[in-house]
Amino acid sequence: MEGAVSKLTAAASRLRDESQSIARRMVLEGVVDLVYNPLNYAWDVHEEFIRRTGGNGARCILLGMNPGPHGMGQMGIPFAATSVVRDLIGITGITVEKPEVIHPKRPVNGLEHPKEEVSGTRLWGLLEHRYGNITKISREVYVVNHCPLMILNGPRGTNVTPNNIAGPVVDDLMEICDEHLAEVVDALGARKVVGIGKYAEKRAISALSGSGVSIETCWHPSPASPLANRNGGADWRANISKVLP
Repeated sequence: MEGAVSKLTAAASRLRDESQSIARRMVLEGVVDLVYNPLNYAWDVHEEFIRRTGGNGARCILLGMNPGPHGMGQMGIPFAATSVVRDLIGITGITVEKPEVIHPKRPVNGLEHPKEEVSGTRLWGLLEHRYGNITKISREVYVVNHCPLMILNGPRGTNVTPNNIAGPVVDDLMEICDEHLAEVVDALGARKVVGIGKYAEKRAISALSGSGVSIETCWHPSPASPLANRNGGADWRANISKVLP
């Protein structure tokens, strides 16, 4: 499956470069205050993630929305969490660079980030429990975000999700993200995409209309979601388990 890894890497590289110019436009046009592009400053980690997980035969894609400040925004891996990247995915010792402009409330610490991303520990923890090690997980599912940009507003560096911004530049961003998702589906020969949350499902439907790929959804594991927290997380685990291969 080296061909899949090469295709995924090329697709991510294109998305990295195209989204970087759009990120600058978003700030210049006053849509948001600041944008981080972890595909840029954490590219070496992301490329290693593709190498480890993209060529093992998965036909199901788990689609997230965009990076958060304690996960992919730090490490360049979808739904990353410090312990997950180190202990489960097995990536250590790779330097993460810095964004072009850094918000004082949103430093980038890379693989040594001290705060765990709960969404990441929940998702990858469930996958580990269900399938086993990272090789076994990546035979079944491939995890990717629809949008690669972490979007920040205000003095606190509030994390803004793409569904809460609008305008022509955002439309351009969605177009390249949809194109990237279609490229990921093609690279893997994927038969199913699971949108983690309703927004991701909506983008998958937009990107893959008429492709014949099955699109399903599950609740997002965010601790901000009452559904994800219900019954100590047991209801969320049951919900996502219904759509996993």
